[in-house]
This record gives sequence, C-alpha cells and structure tokens, in this order.
Amino acid sequence: MTVHKRLKCLLMVLSITWAPYMMMAKNQIPPANNSIAISVFDLDATPSVGTALAYDEMKNSWDLGLRARGVVILGSGEPIVLCAIDWIGIANESHVAFRKALAEAAGTTPNRVALHSLHQHDAPRSDFGAEKLLIEANLDPERYEGTYDRQLMVKLADAVKESLKNPHPITHIGLGEAEVYQVASNRRIFGSDSLVKATRFSACGDRNLRDEPEGLIDPKVSLISFWEREKPVAILSFYATHPQSYYRTGIANPDFPGIARFLRQLEVPDVLHLHFNGAGGNIAAGKYNDGSKINRWILAQRLADGMRRAWSATEKEAVAAVSVEWLVQPVRLRPSDKSLEEVNKWEKTKEKEALPGIVSRVAYIQRYRDGGETDITCLKIGKARIIGLPGECFVEFQLFAKKIRPDLFVAVAAYGDYGPGYIAPREAYKQGGYEVEVSGISPEASDTLMQAIESLLTQK
Repeated sequence: MTVHKRLKCLLMVLSITWAPYMMMAKNQIPPANNSIAISVFDLDATPSVGTALAYDEMKNSWDLGLRARGVVILGSGEPIVLCAIDWIGIANESHVAFRKALAEAAGTTPNRVALHSLHQHDAPRSDFGAEKLLIEANLDPERYEGTYDRQLMVKLADAVKESLKNPHPITHIGLGEAEVYQVASNRRIFGSDSLVKATRFSACGDRNLRDEPEGLIDPKVSLISFWEREKPVAILSFYATHPQSYYRTGIANPDFPGIARFLRQLEVPDVLHLHFNGAGGNIAAGKYNDGSKINRWILAQRLADGMRRAWSATEKEAVAAVSVEWLVQPVRLRPSDKSLEEVNKWEKTKEKEALPGIVSRVAYIQRYRDGGETDITCLKIGKARIIGLPGECFVEFQLFAKKIRPDLFVAVAAYGDYGPGYIAPREAYKQGGYEVEVSGISPEASDTLMQAIESLLTQK
C-alpha cells in the first residue's frame, strides 16, 4: 500500500472515530430548546371620531395617535405576551376578554398574558361588565359602549399572529436606569397632624401646593431591552406617574409619556419602544405643571431625557431559555365596606339613576362575589424582574418591590386590570385624601397585594 493510500485510510478511520466529537464542536450554538426569541407588534389604537373617550366624545384625532404595542416571548414554555395600550384603563370582563384574545393568537394561556394601560385621560376606557349592567338596566352604555373595543381585540389578535411569522432570536437583555428630573411628585400633601390636607393633582394651579416638597416618589425610569447579539430589538421602559399634562380636549392623544416614547423612537428608530406606567396612583406632575399647554412638551422632554440616560447606562447580559420564567399569583382583593354597601343598596332598590356612577365598581364586586381573582404577575429574565399589578396602585407598592430584592433589577407595570381602581397601603386609609376616599378596595387588600409581591420576588 502506498503512503498516499495509507494516509487516506487513516483519515477515514479518524473521521469515523471522531465524528461525534467533531459534530459537537461544530454545533456549539445552543440548541433551539435553550434559546429564546421575541416577536413584536404595534398598531393604532385610536378610535374614530364620535367614539366615547373616558370623559368626552371624541371630536378629533391628534398628530400622535394612541398605540397598542407588545412583545411575545418564545422558547421558554408556552409563549408569554406583554402588551401596553394608550387607554385610561381596561377593566373587569374586558381585561379577561382582551387577555383571552391575545392568548389564543399567541398560542398560550390567558394567565401568561400581561395587559397594561398607560392611563392617559383623553383615551377610551373598556369594561364589558359595566356595559352589560347598563344595557340590562335599560340605560345608555355611553362611555362603556364596546363596539370599538371588540374591533381592536380582533386587530390585536391579528397583529400578534402576524408578528409570530417574524421572530427575532434573542441572545442578551440590557438593563439600565436613570433619574427623571422634575416630572413626578406626590399628589398627597400632608399637614402637621400627618393627615392629608390637600391633593396636588396632575395640573395644579395653586402656587402654594406647587411649592410643597416633591414628596415620596420613585424618581427612576427603568429600561429592559432585548438584543439579537449587538442589535437591539425592543426596549421596555417603566416610570411611575399619572400621565396627564392637560386633558378633556375631546382629542385622543397619548399625552407626555407618548411624546417621550416617540422622541426616543426617533433617536433609536429600528427598535420597538414599549412604555409601561408604574405604580403611580398617588403620583402626578402637579408640582411641575400648572396646566399650561407648553408643559406637555416640557414634561415629555424631561421624561425622554431620563430614558436617554437610562439607555446610555444600559449593561447587557446573556440570556437563554433557562433564564426565563413566568410566575403568577392569583389574589382576591376585597372590596371596601362602603363599596359593598353602595352595591347592595343598588341591587335592592335598582335605582337606575345611581348606577352610572358606580357601574364599574358593581361589575368588579360581582366578579369578586363569583370567586373572580386578579393575577399578579412576574417575568423573571436574567437579573430582571417585571412585576405586573392591577389598578391604580400607590408608589409604595413599587418601592416595596424594589426594596425586597435590591440584588435584582426590579421594574413595575401597574394599571393591569383596572377594575379595582385605587389601591393604597393600609396606613394611607387612615390619612385620608382623595384617592382613599374614592377607593373601592378595603385596607386589608393592600396586605394581600404586598404578600403576593413578596412571594413572587422571593421564589427561587
């Protein structure tokens, strides 16, 4: 046998012997079941002229409309859907229906869908339970008339299905945060007796109230981004405040958070920018906003500046399917005694005149009596945790979540199921003030919520 033939034979033997190991070396890229991907969706959520907004009939649209945006996370069990919409709130049976539609479109279950509103006031509200009650009482459903809501659900489902045709492989997440200057302030102004003496709303014309201290807030905007190696695909931002500069214009618009989001979209144009309102039930821009129209632009620039600095401070970490987990803690948030009395009185007397003022509260209490639960959610992804809360939670819940796990990057999205309305910590109910006076939730419900947050953040 010639040297050439011997060498050829030896190479054949080696190729057979080492083939499995050579294949392993070639396939060092993680297998599909250890990687994740996301799809993104974005669509117009602006109703037509004549549709009911939260407080007025819509008479025109603005240069910037309302958006419904989201991501679908793939590769770690059943898909996970995160969606934020520029509406004042989606409550009760509407929240159930929207989540179901999104889940069916994504091929997952409703409890793996987080749907949050940004709470702009020149925007629609949705509550199919309230709509049903008004119709049954032979009353005009007015602002709860749900024709457009159902149309948007179909469009959202279609957008999710379409997005799944173009998933983006994700190798890293980015985490960044920065302080936002002169936007948020606490609405509750305390007297020397530690009781609330005044409320500093979103637009505050009282100079003395504007001169009061900023109060308890979470000053930071948090950013969580998804990356395909060096390419960002989606940026999720979280900031806690009521989003109003001025409203009741009859013109649907996303107010200053929507403008800030748009400014960042211009600066980083090839990425989906998805914004969530944090636990801002007792937070607004009142210290820095006298209601002048120019302040919408000023507040938007300040929030965008915080987002920009948080983006510059972003640090990346590698992620895989094992880095991702979805946790849900169903809770029952007990209505207040006052709410129960109101509803009991209406159900006994059926005084139709009283129903429009409490109709969403009636819908919530009926769900509660039927055993309905509210999901508190947590997305675990690398060092990041995204806590999803219902209603208009006070900022104390957000600060509590961050305090529990200072070793992690905790972001909070509130305004999930809008049915519960204002949710305050137990001590706030003793201090008085607008929020607790109109709250339909009992003080002990705050304990339930705190326990759920702690449970989700301490699970290993």
